[in-house]
Amino acid sequence: MKPIFLIVGPPAVGKSTTSRALAACFSKSIHMPVDDLRMMVVSGLLLPGPVWSDELAQQIALARQSAAEAALIYHRTGFGVVIDDFWDAEHLNDYQALLGHPHFHKVVLYPRQEAAHQRNRQRAEGSPELAYIDEGIEIVYRQLNASAARLAEDGWVVVDTSALSVDETVAAILQASNLGDFLTI
Repeated sequence: MKPIFLIVGPPAVGKSTTSRALAACFSKSIHMPVDDLRMMVVSGLLLPGPVWSDELAQQIALARQSAAEAALIYHRTGFGVVIDDFWDAEHLNDYQALLGHPHFHKVVLYPRQEAAHQRNRQRAEGSPELAYIDEGIEIVYRQLNASAARLAEDGWVVVDTSALSVDETVAAILQASNLGDFLTI
């Protein structure tokens, strides 16, 4: 059976790029960015920030739960699935449908924080999003750093992508997930 991956990490660490490249390793696959599901909200969309309202938490939970259910539907028909999402200390509650699934793999892209800020500056230079994403990087790294010591114990594949190319990151994920036979790069 093909795998279901959940790729998480702070903003600007290459989650979407890595997820698309990882999905491309499988003959049938789908990449599901949770942000894309969230952006489908036409009216009333709330964006994450330092303070989360109950309504924002609900919107994020709905997108994550939708991704998990869709992942199971695609997986049952032979697709490899790669979901990408930002790190949130409470995010696994929203992926209950996938926890315990025998082909589910949890991955954290965890480069040095300065690498994330540098990538953000490179891709958002001159954009009004630069400061917003930098603030998100700060917030998520505070949460992630507090959890870092127990990630591997909790079954996460942790990949420091600070000095890795996308292909090297994908190879590291597949090898750490015991799926090295899918390496096509």
